[in-house]
Amino acid sequence: MAMVPADTTAVLITGASSGIGLALAQHYLAKGVAVIACGRNAQALQAITGATPLEFDITDSSQVQAAAAKLKQLLHDNHWQLQQVILNAGSCEYIDDALHFDSALFARVINTNVVAMGYCLEHFLPLLSRGAQLGLMSSSATYLPFPRAEAYGSSKAAIGYLGRSLRVDLAQHGIGVSVICPGFVKTPLTAKNDFAMPMQITAKQAAEAIYNGMQRQRREIHFPTKFTWLLKLASLLPEKLLVFLLAPK
Repeated sequence: MAMVPADTTAVLITGASSGIGLALAQHYLAKGVAVIACGRNAQALQAITGATPLEFDITDSSQVQAAAAKLKQLLHDNHWQLQQVILNAGSCEYIDDALHFDSALFARVINTNVVAMGYCLEHFLPLLSRGAQLGLMSSSATYLPFPRAEAYGSSKAAIGYLGRSLRVDLAQHGIGVSVICPGFVKTPLTAKNDFAMPMQITAKQAAEAIYNGMQRQRREIHFPTKFTWLLKLASLLPEKLLVFLLAPK
């Protein structure tokens, strides 16, 4: 009688070609987890030794659907059990002149960070095993109303609510939801910032924090904690005082 191979735990990570996503893929691989590394840059994905690349654009619903079909076949062929999905991919652009609001920029950010996440949820959620954990990348920027962050902050705040609502509805299916709220992490995306980034950590440190939080099925994974707790504490200040402190001078 032929032996049936035991299922191997697998994780799917979007935005895995660089930054936090790449560090996450490498961290999970080091832990012996099968990694499905997703992104648009096929060459970068193929360079992640040990990972299974899955190339697609999260903002294109038909591409996400096709990727999900490939993923389903991969899970079947390799006897993988999809225990974690981390929807990490996203973008960041700033509104430089709020008085002359850039609606096209706003739409781009919302589409990439929120609408595209909906595409991924539609096609990847049905593939998660019972007892699995879903990770949604938000930001600690949502704790305070930062200047120029109308588009980015709004998109990440939406993800926070999305995660809390999904947590209620997915509980009956045995699927947990973690909302991930990083502080400043050194990545190609944050390298474009033209302002101070206090208590910045490396992508490797961020990956370790996310991995540990996902393993513990934390509802909110925020780090570095000294920085994020300061933001949470500051959010308790009166709105009028926050405007005075945070408004450009």
